Amino acid sequence: MGATKKQWTREEVAVRILAGETLVVYNNKLLRIPQSWLNAHPGGSLAILHFVGRDAADEIDAYHCDQTLAKIESYVIGTVETSSGIWEPLVPPIMTGWVRKLSCDGKTAWHHEATTLPPSNLSSEILLVERDSCLLETQGPSLSHLVPPPTTLSLKDQARHSTAYKALHNRIIDAGLYKTRYITGYGPEVARYLLLAASSAVAYSYDWLIISAMCLGLLWHQLVFTVHDLGHMGVTHDWTKDRLIAIILADFIGGLSVGWWVDNHNVHHREASICTHTLVQPLTLAQCDPDIGHLPFLAISTAFFNSLWSSYYKRTMVFNRVSAFLISFQHKLFYILLGFGRFNLYANAYGFLWRKAFDHRRAKGGRWSWWLEVIGVLFFWCWFGLVLKGCGSWSRAITYLLVSHVTTSPLHVQIVLSHFSMSTEDLGPVESFPHRQLRTTTDVICPPHLSFMHGGLHLQVTHHLFPRLPRHNLREASVLVKEFAKEQGLVYAEFGFISGNGEVLDVLKGVADQARIVGMVADREIREAMEKKAQ
Repeated sequence: MGATKKQWTREEVAVRILAGETLVVYNNKLLRIPQSWLNAHPGGSLAILHFVGRDAADEIDAYHCDQTLAKIESYVIGTVETSSGIWEPLVPPIMTGWVRKLSCDGKTAWHHEATTLPPSNLSSEILLVERDSCLLETQGPSLSHLVPPPTTLSLKDQARHSTAYKALHNRIIDAGLYKTRYITGYGPEVARYLLLAASSAVAYSYDWLIISAMCLGLLWHQLVFTVHDLGHMGVTHDWTKDRLIAIILADFIGGLSVGWWVDNHNVHHREASICTHTLVQPLTLAQCDPDIGHLPFLAISTAFFNSLWSSYYKRTMVFNRVSAFLISFQHKLFYILLGFGRFNLYANAYGFLWRKAFDHRRAKGGRWSWWLEVIGVLFFWCWFGLVLKGCGSWSRAITYLLVSHVTTSPLHVQIVLSHFSMSTEDLGPVESFPHRQLRTTTDVICPPHLSFMHGGLHLQVTHHLFPRLPRHNLREASVLVKEFAKEQGLVYAEFGFISGNGEVLDVLKGVADQARIVGMVADREIREAMEKKAQ
């Protein structure tokens, strides 16, 4: 790892970051992450790159088990110089569009994958958009790119929230809430899965295709919750065991890719927001959370009208006349779109597996899991294809396909409820982990006897604060989280299922109205241009 320096100043850290090193602060220790681990990190490279120059202690502790945390010491190259024990964060280069890529000579160099737009008359923001050129830069980011924008947040207050969160985490651990409830928790789950599978098979044998399709859809809907737990290593707490079980459930039975879901979901947990930085000197707005970027069909913020560059998908989410038209009706099409949400999951999952086929940097565990996932997906379409063939006709097969897939749509509704109605603004690197999660996430109020319909994940606030926590313990943990929020003067948001849907629809309608205006302005400008050309 190179020579170890006793203590690093903020300026020295900035210089090394500009030189291309991946440096992250953890409990006042400075970690240098080698490229080999950046490539192989199970949570994806973005999970690390978005914390370069920042204190990531809360995030690291929340997302990693004790065995992984023990390995962190091998990356320590010293301590950091702080003011009153508080590290003043830097802006990660990736948040201003700068990434490291291989050049033609095989060496890594800075590349500006996204650039900024000129400020408009209506906003003090500049938006990140894809560059026309993919050429590597002769010069990388400067110190000005690492300077955080002015913020209304107090660094001391955010540090206080962080300290209190660490104490809360210890309370969660001491209460034994990381222990999986195999009998009382997963016992009823397995019984429910078997009942739905048997019901689907029996109904199919009697040619009750609609009932069979609905039971199969409900089985997929319920299995996703356990796959979610496994993806967070929240069942056996062993990566290999959890991943193997997850592949069986997600790929072989559900036809999806757990590898894609984990990669996507980790980014979602890190940034449940659009990366927004409002500056005195306008700088940046970059799309970060893949779970809130759904152009051309859905937009939860007018920020998407600027054709944002996605740092996750590495493409521009184009906003054009077609997007404006579709979004102007999004509040009316919302439930129809979510009804076909599973087909979108297939597209994203298979695209991910295809890209990984050419990724020679996969970790050792990633190689066998990728092959097993491909086999699992092929197995799924074999058995499900036989099910559709056995329906007897094309019309009956299509009906079975649609009913089984639309039945899973409540899952997609639940996912958006927890975030679409909340803030999507990124308040910058000063914001603490607990403050960000409480600000961008809400719970769906649900009685205990109906919590299985939500898979227990209606308690999203607590889940986002402690993602590895077994979901059968979330309700007990949420009591402690509410006490924490009250003590820290933070809002613990929650609403009912019906009112939550109303909140989301209001947000979508507000954006839809703006999209309609944008479309009208564009049509008028086109007409004026045509009239001028005719003259």
